[in-house]
Amino acid sequence: GSHPQLEDTAPRIVEHPMNLLVSKGEPATLSCKAEGRPNPVVEWYKDGERVETDREDPRSHRTLLPGGSLFFLRVFHGRRGKPDEGVYVCVARNYLGEATSRNASLDVAGE
Repeated sequence: GSHPQLEDTAPRIVEHPMNLLVSKGEPATLSCKAEGRPNPVVEWYKDGERVETDREDPRSHRTLLPGGSLFFLRVFHGRRGKPDEGVYVCVARNYLGEATSRNASLDVAGE
């Protein structure tokens, strides 16, 4: 049938990202952990735009970790590439709905 299974649950964020201050070129992790059944798919948004990770672009310096956290191999801060500074949210979705984390700002120190 088309009825949701009783044990299926909409996503909820159980670990929210925290504001980070990172030195340029250092690694960083924005935490996010979501629960739900079926397991929610996690996406990240920075300043309202979807963040591409190495799943979409193998050369990306950003990796979506299995739990949903966003890992930066090294934080970019420059005139050329898009800087990593900004306000991030993580969004977890499954067929029952979606949950959005609190905002977390990533600031880069040391210009």
